[in-house]
Amino acid sequence: MNDSSWGAPPQAGYWGPSEQGPVQGAAPAGPTYDAHDAQHTRPMPTAPDVPAHGGDQDDDRGAARLSGPSVRNDTQSAAPFGDPSHDPQSPQEPMPSTAPEPAAAPQKKSAGRDLGAAIGVGVGLGAVIVASLFVVKAVFVGVVAVAVVVGLWELTSRLQEQKGIKAPLVPLALGGAAMVVSGYVRGAEGAWVAMALTALAVLVWRMTEPPEGYLKDVTAGVFAAFYVPFLATFVAMMLTADDGPRRVLTFLLLTVVSDTGAYAIGWRFGKHKLAPRISPGKTREGLFGAVTFAMAAGALCMQYLIDDGTWWQGLILGLAVAASATLGDLGESMIKRDLGIKDMGTLLPGHGGIMDRLDSLLPTAPVVWLLLVLFVGSG
Repeated sequence: MNDSSWGAPPQAGYWGPSEQGPVQGAAPAGPTYDAHDAQHTRPMPTAPDVPAHGGDQDDDRGAARLSGPSVRNDTQSAAPFGDPSHDPQSPQEPMPSTAPEPAAAPQKKSAGRDLGAAIGVGVGLGAVIVASLFVVKAVFVGVVAVAVVVGLWELTSRLQEQKGIKAPLVPLALGGAAMVVSGYVRGAEGAWVAMALTALAVLVWRMTEPPEGYLKDVTAGVFAAFYVPFLATFVAMMLTADDGPRRVLTFLLLTVVSDTGAYAIGWRFGKHKLAPRISPGKTREGLFGAVTFAMAAGALCMQYLIDDGTWWQGLILGLAVAASATLGDLGESMIKRDLGIKDMGTLLPGHGGIMDRLDSLLPTAPVVWLLLVLFVGSG
C-alpha cells in the first residue's frame, strides 16, 4: 500500500471542495440558480458499501468520479454531504476519514534460512562424523580430506567468479588431502612439509598459463592452502592421541555449542551490534551467549571426556573456543563481503556450502589442539 492512499489531500469533486475555493468556471452560489442548477446541487447520496480506506480501491478512487467540465463545476458548488448552509466561497477543511486504520501486523523474527532443512542436514552430518570417528579413525581422516577438497573447490570457484582470481585447484586439492593425511601420520612436522610442497606446486602449476595475474593467483592459492587444509590438519593430529576420538568430539561439541549459544541468545536478546560492517546479524549479547554456553560445555567435556582433564581447564577451553569460533565466523564473513556473496555454496540445504560450516571450525582446531596438549599432553 502506498502513502497516497492514506495521507493525500482531498480533491475537488466527489471527495469535497478544495481549500482554494471554487474552481474557475464553477456556477455561482445563491438564488440566481435555476431549476437545472438546483438539480445538480442536491446533496450527494450515500454510496452503499464503500470500501474502507487502505484497500486497492483507494488508489483508484479518482476513477470513480464523474468526468467532464459541466459535471465538475456543478459538483464543486454542491453542498458537502447535504449541508444547505454551506457557502462555496469560504474554504472548507477536509473531512477526516472515520475509517479506523488497520493495526500493523506484528513482525516475527526470522533466522533467514530453512530451519527444518538446516536441522536435518546438521543431524545427518553429525551422524556420519560420529560414526566414522568411533568406528575407524582412518575413515574419519578420509571424511576430513573430502571436506577439505570440497571447501577448496567452493573457495576457488567464488574467487574466480567474483574477482577473476584463478587459484589453481588441482595442486590445492591434491596437496590439501596430502596435508591432512600427513598430519595424521607424521604430526605437525608432516603437516608443515606438505604445506610447503603444496605452495611450491601452486607456484609451478600457474606457470603454465600467461603471466598476467600470476601474483594474485598464486597468492590466493597459498592463502587457500593455509586457510582450509593446513588448519584442518590439527583435527587429524588430535585424533592420534589415545583418547583422540573424544578430543575431536570435544572440539566439535564446543564449537557447535558456541554457535548455538550465540544464535539462541542473540536472536532472543540481541540489540547491540558486534561488528555491523562485517556481519550485521551478530550482537554482543550473542557473543555473551557463545561464551557462557561454551564454558559450561567445556567444563563438562574436560571433566568427563578427556583423560586427566579437570573442569576449570574446561572453562578456559570453552572461553578460547568461543573467541576463536567467533573470529573465524567474522573472518569468513569478511571474505564473503569482499566477494559480494551471501554463501560460499549451495551444497548443504539450510546451511549454504561446506565452507559456511567450516568457517568457525577451521580456526578453532589449532586452538583446541594446543590447549589440550598443554593441559593433558599429546598422548
